[in-house]
Amino acid sequence: MREIFVDADACPVKDEVLRVAARHGLTVHVVSNSWMRLPETPLIRRVVVAAGPDAADDWIAERIGAGDIAITADIPLASRCLKKGAQAIGPTGKPFTDDSIGTALAMRDLMAHLRDTGEITGGPSAFAKADRSRFLSALEDAVRRLPPHS
Repeated sequence: MREIFVDADACPVKDEVLRVAARHGLTVHVVSNSWMRLPETPLIRRVVVAAGPDAADDWIAERIGAGDIAITADIPLASRCLKKGAQAIGPTGKPFTDDSIGTALAMRDLMAHLRDTGEITGGPSAFAKADRSRFLSALEDAVRRLPPHS
């Protein structure tokens, strides 16, 4: 059974993931550092991990498999998921790929350095309606690319 893993802390598209998963009958693991309200259905698995910067990432990376889908804004987690043969999509609808992940990791490191040195002080752009629409399209495309159940 193919599954979706959501890095849920601060994820703005949880509702969209749940809707798409329900439509396709896919199990969703909603992984966070604290309890969150979610619909009670057999397809949703609520996972609360210990507090810590990488606890949710580690839980997902240890369990995701080839053909699964990860929803995360965390570039290192996306890289770990791709290495296991999973698809990875950011909440703005940008898919992470084997071709793009190296550049994304390098850009992440560069931006962290620029913030540390005070060269830039802002964060990412605010989440917009267009991001939500792009995400829904990217997730539908990812689900359609899933290999058949084995």
